[in-house]
Amino acid sequence: MTQRDAFLQAVTELTAAGTNGTKLCQPFVDGLPVIRAAISTLGDPFGSETVCASDDEAARLDELQLDLGEGPCWQALATRLPVLAPDAQNAPDPAWPTLSLSIRDAGLRAVFAFPLIVGTMNVGAVDLYSDTVGPLTRSQIDDAALLAAIAARHIVAGALERLSEPEPASAFSRREVHQATGMVLAQLGVSAADALLIIRAHAFAEGRTVREVAAAIVDRDLEFGDSSERNGT
Repeated sequence: MTQRDAFLQAVTELTAAGTNGTKLCQPFVDGLPVIRAAISTLGDPFGSETVCASDDEAARLDELQLDLGEGPCWQALATRLPVLAPDAQNAPDPAWPTLSLSIRDAGLRAVFAFPLIVGTMNVGAVDLYSDTVGPLTRSQIDDAALLAAIAARHIVAGALERLSEPEPASAFSRREVHQATGMVLAQLGVSAADALLIIRAHAFAEGRTVREVAAAIVDRDLEFGDSSERNGT
């Protein structure tokens, strides 16, 4: 199997994983040139915890980042950009000195982190570890970002299932919710399903109902394109 075939299979596996958090990490290892992966949610609204890890070492390093409040996962989410450390042994990142020591002790050569984002909502990050020195190619960075986007949607959907009761189906059939979904779709260039997921996630994070958020979107008090709540101004 070629590397490209392995990646396409990983996309299929990750897409099929649904909201089963335990199955979200392995596709990253299978489809990218890395040997370990860990996914965590970071900060509000989902809390800071490890969602999954490909093995015990990846879990240990992820837990260490959560304990320290430093590391590539935090950096990736704060910047909303990939963090790429292709030579973690000889060129450790000064922003996370304690974690860099643990990475060196584990014999890992490269570390990459990608933010998990749904619309304007910060979800967490995925950390990827390699036992060889070297950068990811542009194509591999794009591939990892695509996998991260799929994982982020699964995590948000899973959190909504566990932590809140879904609104009745009739609520989603109302014209205002449909209209708001179309507006978010246009603002962010996402699918209708993802637009509705973003509305539900924002409602959950803000402690509001879907209909309340939809009304704010339709009234243009809330726009996701620039992350601003205008409140009529």
